[in-house]
Amino acid sequence: MLRVLVSSAVAALTAALLAAPAAAQPAQLFPGTTYERGVQFTPHGPLAIHVVRGPRPVGLYRLRPVLSNESVVRRETLSAMQRRVASQGTVVGVNGDLFAWADGRPTGIHLRDGVLVSPPNGQRSSAGVTLDGTLDVRRIKFFGTWRGGGQRRSLNDFNKAPGKNGIALFTSDYGSSTPRISGSYAVVLSGFPASTPNTDIASTVASASQNASVGIAPGTAVLVARGIAATKLQAEAPVGTTVALRLILQPGWDTVGDAIGGGPVLVRSGRPVYSANEAFETSLLAPRHPRTAVGQTADGRILLVAVDGRQSGYSVGMTTFEMAQTLVRLGAVRGMQLDGGGSTTLAFDGTILNRPSDKTERPISDALMLFYYGVYAQPPLVSVVSPNGDGVAEEQALSFKVVRPSNVTATLTAPDGMVALSETAARAPGTYKVPFPPTPVPAPPDPSLPPPPAVPPLPPTEGRWTLSVNSIDDQGLTSSAVRRFTVNSTLGFSKLEPVRLALPPRGANATVRWTQTRAARVKVTVETIDGVLIRVAALRRFEPGSQAVVWNGRQANGRLAAGGRHIVRVTAENELGSVTLEQPLTVRRVR
Repeated sequence: MLRVLVSSAVAALTAALLAAPAAAQPAQLFPGTTYERGVQFTPHGPLAIHVVRGPRPVGLYRLRPVLSNESVVRRETLSAMQRRVASQGTVVGVNGDLFAWADGRPTGIHLRDGVLVSPPNGQRSSAGVTLDGTLDVRRIKFFGTWRGGGQRRSLNDFNKAPGKNGIALFTSDYGSSTPRISGSYAVVLSGFPASTPNTDIASTVASASQNASVGIAPGTAVLVARGIAATKLQAEAPVGTTVALRLILQPGWDTVGDAIGGGPVLVRSGRPVYSANEAFETSLLAPRHPRTAVGQTADGRILLVAVDGRQSGYSVGMTTFEMAQTLVRLGAVRGMQLDGGGSTTLAFDGTILNRPSDKTERPISDALMLFYYGVYAQPPLVSVVSPNGDGVAEEQALSFKVVRPSNVTATLTAPDGMVALSETAARAPGTYKVPFPPTPVPAPPDPSLPPPPAVPPLPPTEGRWTLSVNSIDDQGLTSSAVRRFTVNSTLGFSKLEPVRLALPPRGANATVRWTQTRAARVKVTVETIDGVLIRVAALRRFEPGSQAVVWNGRQANGRLAAGGRHIVRVTAENELGSVTLEQPLTVRRVR
């Protein structure tokens, strides 16, 4: 049986991604979506660039904003947001809009599922996603009206404190209560529907108060007014009055269901935009900073790009125009910048992939995430299983996740092509474990005989195994996932003597020992803790049995190794593939 399992971290995949060299091939995050990182060397210094490529966001995919803590006025880290929405889909994403540092309120639009949460900044670009998965970058303006017992009047602000003589509407997306505003008058609207733009919204005044912070329960909203607007609200919206409201976006964006603020526009009709003439200070655009952007290619594929910065010797950052040029080089025909600086973050399933410039991950107001709603198979616990009793990589963990009710078939295929496990079942949303080694299916019990003893799992066959998962969800959408790993017990029982090497001027020896179950070409290396190779101690064929290689403490150039932490690696390659054992070694230079 497949057992429900609490969703685990993607540590194995993340370790592989972060350990990849600068020119590594793109790594698959989930079907159709890849991540790669690279380094550009410029006269100003190196640039670390992180790129996610995903499909057009339709069907099993959706590009949508996520609000921090599900409220306008609080902040949350990107990784925490992803962990919070993990049950809704498998996600990769970046930080979102610029925000007010004091309360975390986004400076631009936040529209999700057609419901307005934060209004746009008409002097900056917004990025909307249409129903057919097109990224639409343009300036959008906000207007609002309200009407009680008198004429239709202007609504000045939305989920934001009103000005001296203004009036604002607060919905439950703002938070649990309105801010306390001196000289204000507020009415609570009951039976308040979703705040859908460009539609008539009617609600009834349930209560009124002055100079108070007013609670905003789900299904309610609050009108808060000051000065002249407060006098009109008090006169025209007494308790029991039906108030009509309209939240207006211009242009209408009738086909846009999700949108996020940011800016400026970076790419228009496939060309980089040098000067967008948006409401940004030069200090935000011209210097080299960490940058974040979203783009779309001509065939509809989504680009999420993060460039690290403010880290001398690693990545110096980009100007806004350089980010625009980068998007074009990646194939974007349209694109927009998001918040940058210490906010620049790229994460997958709750694990950060880039290197933010702040010492810790910065809490932000919202994020832009690519959701995948199909079946997702978590990376295996280890890429090579070695069940030989030495305590290293003895066990394998396999699992898959569905976020919609689905009919799922999980198949585990052995190296010889035989199906070792296959099970089809209806699955509720959740994460499910696939047992490995697969347990043999017992014969039907004979009622006339005592029950047979439990059959232990068979030792797994050595070679390459494949987990395939196929799903059809409740919307009729099909998806699949494949994970592969190897069972290889060629190496085992590695031991290093000594583990702390005192290295006098004449040198000293360290011996690494291991056992082999079959012949293999073996490479023994000594590296620094940062992965810099300093010596190949052995590179030849070794036969089965107990083996040992001695390292004399010297680098390839004959000089003594520097003091510090090192790694001794033994890697064997044969018909089963490659398997590696590691041992830490501390070198101390002595007189």
